Amino acid sequence: MNKVFISFILCSGALLAYGQSSPDDSTAKIAEEDIGYEVVTLLKIQSAIGPVTTREIIEAIRKSEKLGAQALIIELNTPGGQMESTWDIIREILASNTPVVIYVYPPGSRAASAGVFISYAAHIAAMAPQTNIGSAHPVGMGGANIDSTMSEKITNDAVAKIKTLAAKRGRNARWGEDAIRKSVSITEFEALKDSVINYIADDLDDLLSKIDKDTVDVITGPVVIDTDRARVEEIGIGFANRILEIISDPNIAYILMAIGMLGLYFEFANPGAVVPGVIGGISLILALFSFQALPIRFAGVVLILLAMVMFLLEVKIISHGVLGGGGVLSLFFGSLMLVNDTEFPYKGISLSVIIPTVLVFTLFFFLAAYLAVKTHRKKVATGEAGLKNEICVTRTPVDPDGGTVFVHGEIWKAVSDMPIEANRKVRVLDIQGMLLKVEQVGLKQ
Repeated sequence: MNKVFISFILCSGALLAYGQSSPDDSTAKIAEEDIGYEVVTLLKIQSAIGPVTTREIIEAIRKSEKLGAQALIIELNTPGGQMESTWDIIREILASNTPVVIYVYPPGSRAASAGVFISYAAHIAAMAPQTNIGSAHPVGMGGANIDSTMSEKITNDAVAKIKTLAAKRGRNARWGEDAIRKSVSITEFEALKDSVINYIADDLDDLLSKIDKDTVDVITGPVVIDTDRARVEEIGIGFANRILEIISDPNIAYILMAIGMLGLYFEFANPGAVVPGVIGGISLILALFSFQALPIRFAGVVLILLAMVMFLLEVKIISHGVLGGGGVLSLFFGSLMLVNDTEFPYKGISLSVIIPTVLVFTLFFFLAAYLAVKTHRKKVATGEAGLKNEICVTRTPVDPDGGTVFVHGEIWKAVSDMPIEANRKVRVLDIQGMLLKVEQVGLKQ
């Protein structure tokens, strides 16, 4: 057990360290002799903007700078995402030595909400046919409007941000403000006409042809993009990011946390079982790894931990359901507020996941409490307490001077105030050392 536990801790620590450390260089596929030549790097983002996509974009910018790439092209298709992650991406783009090109692609894609800000921050913005951009008004989880005062603050902050980006890149500030305040959305042709983007490109080759010889301002000054005969090298997503991307769904993280709690509970309740402890430990580590990518509310975590304490106490203490009921409410409300929906509007823990999980926990712990209470109320079957009031049979006549009875598969010496014949049912009244005091309760069998 100790070896398994130590191995598990080491593996878990390595996984967390890997997630926090600098990602491995996925550009190792690019030969060293290619550095300094006409290389264009490509990153594909086809999801909501969050901490995982932020990591991917930041890594891509740094790798592109290391390679001396002519440009980093980000193929973007996003419904929006977390504002803090968007601001992090914008800061990296503005500080980049490599021109960043946002390309809304493939056809049918969109650059909504956070995608608008990222497109405005890019040195060059382009769209494929049958794409759209806009609808940047701040919303809560699932598209719900957030508190009016908070919404006004966030909206004004976002408008100021889009105006500064528009001035920096020479884009349409008025339309950017309308996209935030009025949630307007436009097609690629309208975007080009209104100076929201620089180009409409049918595909990647068409884009490379159109941006060739463009001059853009990077952090170190003006540079001329040379994409004539440039080779495109796609930047892959590192292993840690792939794992994080899979488990960063709040629903999956929540389920992993629930499995981890149950597994550890079984292990503590049955020391040496090993399997529940290993499964529970791995699940909790993966949940913690996932929570790195989510804006977790501390109050939600505290309520869930409090629920676990209440459930455990319900098993140990007879509270007539008070502790269990409190645990259910604590788990439910803690689950609802676990992920900060105002910071992560396009991902949250679904009620279709929360409710079944809460019900499973509730049924499990109330069943455990019921069995515990049932066990406590069960008649003691061993020791002196287990002998008192037991019905047994006399083997020999029993009187004040003594005799024998058969009880619990054993023959005991016994005495009685009144003479009792052999083979009569008697009840144990008291235990005096190794001597039983009995009385007759039945007739001859």
